Amino acid sequence: MSHAMPEVPRMSAALALQQWLEARLDDAGAQWLRDAVASMAGGGTDRELFRCVSLASRKLGKAPLGLDREALATAAALRPGWDPSSWRIDQAARVRLLLAAATDSDRFVRRLDQLCATADVDELVAFYRGLPLYPDAPRHRLRAAEGLRSNMKVVFEAVAHGNPYPAEQLAQDAWNQMVLKALFVGSALDPIVGLDQRANAALARMLSDYAHERWAARRPVNPELWRCVGPFAAGPLLDDLQRLLERGTPPEQAAAVLALGSAGDAQAQRLLARHAGLRDRVAAGAIGWTTTHQFH
Repeated sequence: MSHAMPEVPRMSAALALQQWLEARLDDAGAQWLRDAVASMAGGGTDRELFRCVSLASRKLGKAPLGLDREALATAAALRPGWDPSSWRIDQAARVRLLLAAATDSDRFVRRLDQLCATADVDELVAFYRGLPLYPDAPRHRLRAAEGLRSNMKVVFEAVAHGNPYPAEQLAQDAWNQMVLKALFVGSALDPIVGLDQRANAALARMLSDYAHERWAARRPVNPELWRCVGPFAAGPLLDDLQRLLERGTPPEQAAAVLALGSAGDAQAQRLLARHAGLRDRVAAGAIGWTTTHQFH
């Protein structure tokens, strides 16, 4: 099932990338990029595209793209959920070149597959971060799934973090597996776009089972896990949160209160009321999902 948003004309994002890059490149780098983009837009060959993509880091460097608040607001306006705050110059340039070459959907998919088949890690991160900007979004679901299967955390996070594509395009089973894998490999959940909007009962049960496995092995559980459980906290799931409140660490107790705040079950609200002090700190904004680990 698709959760797609209306597609933003890709040249809007492409031109924004071009402007951000030219503002940060020296004259030689900016001219190289302009020439490469013009070549791609003019019908550049596969070989020319692959060569330019490969040369991007050597020609332009790997410095952070370093977008300010205004530029990030522009990105979010052009493509809701798109967060290029951690992009590097060479990554942005590679995506820019791909967009310049995106004149035909079939050809684009074939080229992207070929690039990913021979890419190094830096290149893979760029290609996967570009997913929300590519044309004909549904055609890249298998590519996204491939990135999420990667055993390289940085590649997995290129798809999972700051990227609206999974929330819009992944079916529920694939979405749930992505969230579970994020916990398994030690990735944060908060940067996952659409985490709250795509919460579902099946995921809540999966995460509870995962927590019980960790408890049985006497291993810690990331407090963020309970964010996806809270809206469905009733019965055994509510028992899990009660356990955290009674026996958990301070971060786990804070997570339980945050989770209970999103629960609609009357019994959950009564449990929350018994921990009014923590509840009030959450309500005052003193504790949130990104700060539970700092709570004492």
